[in-house]
Order: sequence, then structure tokens, then C-alpha cells
Amino acid sequence: MPSPPPGAELVPHGGTTRPTSFTGLISRDGSTGYAAEAGRYQLYASLACPWSHRALIVRRLLGLEQVIGLTLTDPIRDERGWRFPPGDGGIDPVTGARYVSELYLATDPSYAGRFTIPCLWDTRTHRIVTNDIPNITVTFETEFSAYHRPGAPDLYPEELRPDIDALGTLIFHAVNNGVYKAGLATAQAAYEDAFDTLFATLAALEERLSTRRFLVGGQLTEADIRLFPTLARFDAVYHTHFKCNLHRLVDYPNLWGYARDLYQIPGFGDTTDFGQIKRHYFQTQDWINPSRIVPKGPYVNWLSPHDRDRFSGRT
Repeated sequence: MPSPPPGAELVPHGGTTRPTSFTGLISRDGSTGYAAEAGRYQLYASLACPWSHRALIVRRLLGLEQVIGLTLTDPIRDERGWRFPPGDGGIDPVTGARYVSELYLATDPSYAGRFTIPCLWDTRTHRIVTNDIPNITVTFETEFSAYHRPGAPDLYPEELRPDIDALGTLIFHAVNNGVYKAGLATAQAAYEDAFDTLFATLAALEERLSTRRFLVGGQLTEADIRLFPTLARFDAVYHTHFKCNLHRLVDYPNLWGYARDLYQIPGFGDTTDFGQIKRHYFQTQDWINPSRIVPKGPYVNWLSPHDRDRFSGRT
């Protein structure tokens, strides 16, 4: 199996970690050098990218659409990385850039790493503050609390943070990144190890969700947001494209009901674009799919009743 071309995958070669190059912090009081202010920051993301999806969900759930600006990239990328949509003239209206890579180089002209999304751009200092996805979502949840819509959920309650973080670590290594470890493996043993860990974890999550509506604390939290983007892409992409084919999501009664429950909450389904998701994976990762043909299926009803509200839990 040929190796992926540099920068073509969403995680590094082998899928063992996700690089973080910029780790600036935004704070309510501005003590970090970046104050939480309305209209100052621009989120760069893609509807195709699962890491971006988490930030888009949180921004929507918390009602930060008028506080944090948004520029979406095109789902198709080339050797130059994520580009801005041709339909908009291929230019980011905020910076005038044509590729996300230009934002990285504007921040650090000597930068030689990967040009990942999501990232947060400071329109005042004209630089990337952070491309660390857990930092981005937790910052929205905590440092921008003064701008949350009335009635917004507390996605990162202080008393639940140890449990959210512990479960989030498991989900990241075994599920979010686990599908990449399997799909991008270049050795049989590495593939099988990732495959077995992934499905053992999905089985454990299936059992966990047999007695509760959400993953932690009886309420919607950051933990659920970390899991959903992978579940949304599982049958459409990972099951076939990444050879994660022991079971489909729809074969897990609790996980499938849970995924539909989340999808039907505003912020989840309306940030999920299966067309862009499939185009990205099947047409960008052409070392896996040389024909670049995009599958038509699967045909499933994400809006069908889920009965998850039989459990006590609040959104």
C-alpha cells in the first residue's frame, strides 16, 4: 500500500497523534495577551473535517455565531492544503488569503509544519492564536461565557471536568484517531491493533449508553461533542474507506440511537454535511481511492425517532 502524500491526511503519518503548533490562550481578562472579545477572532474550519466539526458544534450550541467569525474552506484540498471555496472567488474575505497555509506563514514565516484546521485567527494582531482543537472548544465554553446565548448548555461544568477529560482522552486515542490509525496503517499488525482497540471501545460505549442518555453526568457535555463527529462519519466513510468494517454504527442500538439524538439537537445536524464529508475523503485521499468515485450510500434516516429521552438527561 503506498504511503499518503505529505499533508494529505487529517492526522500525521500513521495517525498516532494530531500536531499542535500554536497554543496561544484566550482569556476573559486578557491576561494571556488575547482577551475574549466579540468580533475579534475568526474560526477557520471545514464541514468535511471531524476536528473542525467539534468547534462548529460548540460555536452553534453556545450561540457564538455573532461573536466568533467563521470562514469555511472547500472540502477538496490539494498539495497546498485547505483552500477557500472557488464559489467565493477562492479568497478569504477576512485576510485575502487563498489557502489556510498563508495564515500559518503570516504568523510564522519559518513555519514548516502541517497546515491544519480548525484554527483561530486574531484579526487584531493578524496571527493564528491556536490550532489546538481541545483548547478551541474549551475556550469557547469557558472564556467566552459572557457571550453565551441565554439558556446555553454548560458543556464543561467544573465538577465533571475530570470525567470529561478522562473519557475524552480514551475517545481521542481509540475512536477519533483510532479510525485513522486503522485506515492509514501501512502494516497488518498496526491495522489490526487499531481495529481491535476501536471496536472494543465502541462496544464499551454501547454498554455505557445502555443506561444513560449522554456520556457524562446526565447532561450534554464536551465528551459528547468529541465523539459525535466520528460517529457521523462512521458508516459513510470509515466503515469502507478506512476498513473499519467489523460493525456499522447502525448495528449498535444504543450508539445509533444516541447519534440520532445528538443529530436532532440544533448544532449537530445543521453542522453535518454528508456531501462534503464524502467528497473530501473519497476525492482527496486518492492513494486509498484512486478512482475518486464518491459512494452514493449509505441510505439511513438520521431524523427517525430515537427514544433516548426515556433516560433522564438535559441538553
